[in-house]
Amino acid sequence: METWNQVYDPFGNAWLSTLAAALPVVALLGMIASGKVKAHIAAVLSLVIALLVAIVAFGMPTGLALRASAYGVALGLFPIGWIILNVIFLYRLTVEKGWFATLQQSVAGITTDRRIQLLLVAFAFGAFFEGAGGFGTPVAVTGAILIGLGFSPLAASGLSLIANTAPVAYGALGAPIQGLASVTGYDPYILGAMIGRQLPFFSVIVPFWLIWVFAGFRGMIAVWPPIAVCGVSFALAQFLISNYINPWIVDIGASLISMGALVLFLKVWRPAQVWTSPALRGNDPSIGYTSEPRPVALGAGVPGEMPRVHTGARTATSSEIAWAWVPWIILSVVVAIWGTGWFKSLVNPIFTIKYEVPGLHNVIMKVPPVVAKAHPEAAVFAFTYMSYTGTGVLIAAIISGLIMRFSPWRLVTAYLETIWVLRYSLITIAAMLALGVLTRYGGVDATLGLAFAGTGILYPFFGTLLGWLGVALTGSDTASNVLFGGLQKITSEQLGLSGILMASANSSGGVMGKMIDAQSIVVASTATGYFGQEGKILRFVFWHSIVLACMVGGLVMLQAYVYPFSAMVIHP
Repeated sequence: METWNQVYDPFGNAWLSTLAAALPVVALLGMIASGKVKAHIAAVLSLVIALLVAIVAFGMPTGLALRASAYGVALGLFPIGWIILNVIFLYRLTVEKGWFATLQQSVAGITTDRRIQLLLVAFAFGAFFEGAGGFGTPVAVTGAILIGLGFSPLAASGLSLIANTAPVAYGALGAPIQGLASVTGYDPYILGAMIGRQLPFFSVIVPFWLIWVFAGFRGMIAVWPPIAVCGVSFALAQFLISNYINPWIVDIGASLISMGALVLFLKVWRPAQVWTSPALRGNDPSIGYTSEPRPVALGAGVPGEMPRVHTGARTATSSEIAWAWVPWIILSVVVAIWGTGWFKSLVNPIFTIKYEVPGLHNVIMKVPPVVAKAHPEAAVFAFTYMSYTGTGVLIAAIISGLIMRFSPWRLVTAYLETIWVLRYSLITIAAMLALGVLTRYGGVDATLGLAFAGTGILYPFFGTLLGWLGVALTGSDTASNVLFGGLQKITSEQLGLSGILMASANSSGGVMGKMIDAQSIVVASTATGYFGQEGKILRFVFWHSIVLACMVGGLVMLQAYVYPFSAMVIHP
């Protein structure tokens, strides 16, 4: 079949071409933010707009555009929709048996202070799931837990999204870094080390930011010691593991160290006043406190003693608390195994169906200046159904369901019920990925990237925002790195900057786009039962995303030009 070369300036005017390229994303975010268009309808309408832009403005053949969209639908359902479906299935099982209520009470057994619960669940526990599974798993799990703890749907959704930023670059056992290495040719260990000289600053900032958003400035300052312990321990581990061990286990190691440090610190420290309200309180410090500090459970904080917590009118036993954690421990272990390279290499040769998309595979040519040398874009749908993280989650859910004494028939009917509950969310995720894949194969996203690349001396700042844009577009730091990693390398070398610095900045800046990508917002709304309110979630997190991304860009500018920050840069 005859190949088609991507066109990056179809109007012969960079401004007009960039405006056309931005239209689908602007339309999508605008419809979601308005709150007047349901997320699945907004996603489908934005996909239609993207098809028109790709075909009419960028000259993409209609058949190619339709096949790229269908390919995106498949990628949206597998692996992303597959993960969400099975995480929510497990969550609904634990709720039905009452185990989730016991689990949420056991978290309160560590502390009833909502601010510290956020540190434990949204930041530290979420980072573990980001490292082990990624692809929406942490937001789904932490959002569900926060709802169970009594947080409002908006708080549970928005705060889970804000917390799931600093760990993203090392998510899914370093998948974004592997993707970045594949398109830049740089050693993934060097890229991981450079990212580890950027993100630790924000691993300290994000926990403070998270609590500030929830409880206001004074509410945050009142618990600064545990926030510092949580953030600094995570940041130090993130730096040391990424620079001196490897980039694959950064999140898992840092999250475990952070959780352990925080729990140990709480053995010897209590807040002067306990913040008991789970609702967002903004900057009003007069609401949310109890007047007296008080123990959160019988035996809480006493070394060697399991806390006994109250579930309803009676006290749960230590055994009941331990069993309530079993499904989530099983999930953690299974997801960690599923994410390892040895497991994938073991099962993928046997349980994989590779499908080269006919009429799309190697038909589209990516050309300079986006790449150094023209090359065809592959379109192979690798249906690695056994090694999908979602498959591991499903197996963990089935094992947990049997442990909870569900009958096989009830497991089947509960699964069908979960599919029905998530039907609109799955449609939304599929349409979002279709839009992202279409813009990639149509060269639309590259046009946006080239606009950022033309900023000259300010490129370290805007190149970082390019990574942010990539994640906002695709919903994945891995996809953003694959999309713009080569462009970052080429542009930085032309400007006399370190290619490693800017390739890493693409990933570091990208993590702040994770909270506003439509896919993550839908995952959050699904996990918290906040259906149809995706616009509220987007409005809640949007400016936080932009400000934090600009802060990352500011750091990269310093690393590019200002000593001693420039001494941190690794050069090719």
